[in-house]
Amino acid sequence: MEAVQDAGVIVTGAGGGIGAALARRFAAEGARVVVNDLDAGRAEAVAAEIGGIAVPGDASTIVDRAREALGGDVDVYCANAGVGSGGSEAADEAVWALAWDVNVMAHVRAAHALLPHWLERGRGRFVSTVSAAGLLTMIGAAPYSVTKHGAYAFAEWLSLTYRHRGIQVHAICPQGVRTDMLDATGTAGDLVLKPTAIEPKDVADALFQGIAEDRFLILPHPEVAGYYQVRATDPDRWLTNMNHLQQKWETAE
Repeated sequence: MEAVQDAGVIVTGAGGGIGAALARRFAAEGARVVVNDLDAGRAEAVAAEIGGIAVPGDASTIVDRAREALGGDVDVYCANAGVGSGGSEAADEAVWALAWDVNVMAHVRAAHALLPHWLERGRGRFVSTVSAAGLLTMIGAAPYSVTKHGAYAFAEWLSLTYRHRGIQVHAICPQGVRTDMLDATGTAGDLVLKPTAIEPKDVADALFQGIAEDRFLILPHPEVAGYYQVRATDPDRWLTNMNHLQQKWETAE
């Protein structure tokens, strides 16, 4: 794809799952890829596989090191690292704080580091791995649902604020994807996500189709568009249906 040929790309949380699939696809399309993950061993393994560069560490802190590794320019930033925090309003405040920091503030910090140069040169691409939970919600996972709404809102704000200045933004919102994070969702994920779960490669394919079509909202599960429409136009109906799922989950627990 011409849009990413020889581009300098950073993918956070790329030691496995969706992030690794994104890194592989960008590399296959001719991009120069920095593979980031908290787990240095996993980052190095994926980087070795694709001919990329491993820059392990906290996703909030690696933009400058990754930019240097790429020779000075970052063309695409994939804010993919995330935590799937479950629990209710009673979840420990440390759980809420971590979800905010990784799922939202890491995106804000990356944008803050990247935008001055992007705006100066008039181009840049920010890819946010959100979740269908950011458009809808997820039973049994208040911290995850709330912070993914925040991630989506920030991506939306970036797009509406800077698109006339050459900044392209994509928000990827899949439902279940066969990753370690899906396995960690437990019985709620078994009920809601696993029946229609897709492979990480399918998410990467959906992103590249969205890039080719210059679309902001990327829906690897197309049915999410219908759910989102019902949520917007008939919220009581949508909440009633979601509450039925909640009751079904409680009964099965």
